[in-house]
Amino acid sequence: MTFQTSLELLRFHWAAYTIYALLIISIIAWFAVNLTRKERIPSKIRIPFYGYIAFLVAGGVGHHIFTYNAIPWVAEDIMRHDIPADRDYKITVAKHQWQLPAKQMRAKMGEKVRFDVHSKDLTYGFGLFRKDGTMVMQMQVLPKHDNDLLWTFNECGRFDLTSTEYSGPAQYDEAGRDKMLVKDAFVVECPHDKRVAMN
Repeated sequence: MTFQTSLELLRFHWAAYTIYALLIISIIAWFAVNLTRKERIPSKIRIPFYGYIAFLVAGGVGHHIFTYNAIPWVAEDIMRHDIPADRDYKITVAKHQWQLPAKQMRAKMGEKVRFDVHSKDLTYGFGLFRKDGTMVMQMQVLPKHDNDLLWTFNECGRFDLTSTEYSGPAQYDEAGRDKMLVKDAFVVECPHDKRVAMN
């Protein structure tokens, strides 16, 4: 199993962590019921209890090992300096304003895009979001540091850009709107969707 988008991973984690949380709650309930008993619990009952705890620990660790190997952008992030990018966008941010290389950055589905983002003053976040508000990807942008992210876009569409870090009240106007939000800042063209490619 390999996850291509963050939404696929989120759905999987939602199911896995829901089951895991229910198992943890069951062990807490088991412990609570045993605390209310007046008689001492026989040793043969304690053995399955500790076996169940060992199962939960192994399951939790195993889940993270499994998802590490199933998430393609983890290995890509570790090896990003050795992977050539299909497109490279250099972006600067200062005084709560993005300085983008183009009014609309573009890529084709499946391309690897490197975002090289530099802050001149504060700590910001660089995040691309789908139209339903779910996040595609993000990174923290620290001043006086190299901040780059290599991302393979396996979904097409128009994505909004904003800071994923709170960088002070100046990020918002008097009505509470995000001044760093750039609608349709990044467009990923799909070979089968003419509307995205043409607009």
